[in-house]
Amino acid sequence: MNNFLKKAGRLLLKVIFWFFILSIASVILFRFIPVPFTPLMVIRLWEQAWDSKQDLRCSKGWVAMREISVNMQRAVVASEDQKFFEHFGFDREAIDKAMKYNKKHKGRRVKGASTITQQTAKNVFLWPSRNWFRKGLEVYFTFLIEVFWSKERILHVYLNILETGKGIYGVEAAAQEYFKKPASKLTVKEASMIAACIPNPRRWSPAKPTPYILKRQAWIARQMFQIEWPEGK
Repeated sequence: MNNFLKKAGRLLLKVIFWFFILSIASVILFRFIPVPFTPLMVIRLWEQAWDSKQDLRCSKGWVAMREISVNMQRAVVASEDQKFFEHFGFDREAIDKAMKYNKKHKGRRVKGASTITQQTAKNVFLWPSRNWFRKGLEVYFTFLIEVFWSKERILHVYLNILETGKGIYGVEAAAQEYFKKPASKLTVKEASMIAACIPNPRRWSPAKPTPYILKRQAWIARQMFQIEWPEGK
């Protein structure tokens, strides 16, 4: 029994050791190279394969930051994380507000407070889930990303891999799908419309905006030029 426990302990230590090595190495690697695919893309393809009503689709396209309109960059920051350039991966004020809201409105849909860095960590390295184990990994990868990546790199990766529709990933693919133009040419109205649908891109679409989405789009468009934006960005 003692030998078994010792072997199990050594095995666990090896697993933990290699997890740290590989996770840090992958974060450093993706600081310099495009992310080829994400766990979410694989999950969505698997879901499509098992759904006879859906065709297999994974439309994505990685583009350089200079090929993404500043309007699009501002739109996602305005809609998803207005303190993106100020915090170190976590917005404590937003977390406190979300906790108070969820405590007051038990039984309703849980309100989140994920930053762009957290969403990037989740999309690139993890899978969709709300359990504490996955959340703990999200905190870990969020910390690593903030340490090894610049804010511009975080935003660049996020814009290229976020889900923007059924089988559509990244703002370049979204721009081509919904507006028949590259992401570099997106106007304020178009960028804010894409951003308005980000919270639930498989339900909402820029092609058929609901009254709620139109209202949200207008709010984002107003916020885009009220948020603080680093000089030269």
